[in-house]
Amino acid sequence: MTVMEIDRIAMADKSDELTLDRMFQALEEMPVPEGIKVEIVGGNIFTSPQRQVHWEITLDIIEQLRTTYPRKRLASDVRIDFPGYLNGFCADVAALSDESVKDPKGRWRYQDVEFIGEVISKRTAANDYGLKKAIYAAAEVPVYLIADPYTGRCHVYTEPKGGEYAVERTTLFGKEIDLSTTVVGLTLKTDEFPRD
Repeated sequence: MTVMEIDRIAMADKSDELTLDRMFQALEEMPVPEGIKVEIVGGNIFTSPQRQVHWEITLDIIEQLRTTYPRKRLASDVRIDFPGYLNGFCADVAALSDESVKDPKGRWRYQDVEFIGEVISKRTAANDYGLKKAIYAAAEVPVYLIADPYTGRCHVYTEPKGGEYAVERTTLFGKEIDLSTTVVGLTLKTDEFPRD
């Protein structure tokens, strides 16, 4: 048996199944430019540039959440795997429950997510309003916030049931978003959210 035959046998024994780990590993080996966010939604890879407006809104949300969440229970642009086909999301903001624990690979579990905040980018807006919203609802994320600097509006989705959010509220930038009756337990101010 030659070395080439051994290599072919060894390769044939390896699973060709596409996994999130394999996809993210390949992405880590690629020259993705600094300042580009990468996510996998339904097995598709999406990239979007991070802009100053995007960062200011993200940071504002994080700073306000810090009044009710300790730093170690907040994440930004950190991979969390969600149910369904190849869904590895890196939400702009994720807040986790007191009981949150990491999985055996050291990642946060979607079951422990209490709040997701996404700031719209033009290229990925359809994901945030569509597939990701449906996946967050199916995963029973209690509060999902979309901040849209292009329209100057925030959309808040709560009470996930049967793969959909039962309640949707829209608020203009500059107005307060009352989340005090949700697990988040605060009123989110949007008066400093910049528009794009």
